[in-house]
Amino acid sequence: MTGKRRIKPIKLFDFANYTLLSVFAFITLYPFYYVIIYSISDPSEASKGLLFLPRGITASNYIQIMNLDGIFSAFFVSVARTVLGTILTVFSCSLFAYIVAKKELCFRSLIYRFTVITLYFNAGLIPWYLLMKRLHLNNNFLLYIIPSIINAYFVILIKTYIEQIPPSLEESARIDGAGYFRTFISIIFPMSLPIIATITVFSSVGQWNAWTDNFFLVSDQRLQTLQLKLYNYLRQVDFSSLSMTEISSGALAKRSSPESIKATLTVIVTLPIMMVYPYMQKYFIKGLFLGAIKG
Repeated sequence: MTGKRRIKPIKLFDFANYTLLSVFAFITLYPFYYVIIYSISDPSEASKGLLFLPRGITASNYIQIMNLDGIFSAFFVSVARTVLGTILTVFSCSLFAYIVAKKELCFRSLIYRFTVITLYFNAGLIPWYLLMKRLHLNNNFLLYIIPSIINAYFVILIKTYIEQIPPSLEESARIDGAGYFRTFISIIFPMSLPIIATITVFSSVGQWNAWTDNFFLVSDQRLQTLQLKLYNYLRQVDFSSLSMTEISSGALAKRSSPESIKATLTVIVTLPIMMVYPYMQKYFIKGLFLGAIKG
């Protein structure tokens, strides 16, 4: 009887805990689920209200967006920007963090402090614009890659993680004749995969969502990113009460509401990141935790 009395409070706590977590998960996931079912619902039916199921399932919203001029080239530019930008950012930040983590580097503390200062101070929009123009990065694909190669926050996370790797591993590599770069490639980088995965998620999300550099410095339609094209299309929807067939090409007869188009754009922009994030989550959490243990 005593054992049973002890078990009951534990089971009650588990039930309350699972219930609370389930409610929290529902509150977290439902808004995105609602956006998805709104985007695939008939606009006239969706305007009457949705709860858990779509009404009048249709793909007209997605078809209208796919009919935008240059939408596929913009998608390719965004994908290329995300992939190349993330790879170069991860490698450059990792190598730079490894360099500033070496005590034998001259002016190591000064270089690192100047890197950290950039987190708190920046020149502002106008100097940035003038610098990019001066470097001839306007209407240039490299505009999406070069300015973001070094990120101070990423450098701090990686440097902190690298400093926790046992020095004996590097010493054994030096005994075998490995130099700094060889040590970094063969030992440091592979052992830093948790924090590398963390900044990979940060960098890829930032590259995928970026559009302001395109807005200010790129007028070539061939270099337009998906986010800017969708942003311009969203502004058309906001500033007009006309149907999307009147706004764009008139290829479709079905009318769409601004709310349904906004929901569709949200799904298109968010879905690629949502598909990648679950595979990186375990590394993401571990890397962020370990990389923040000491500063």
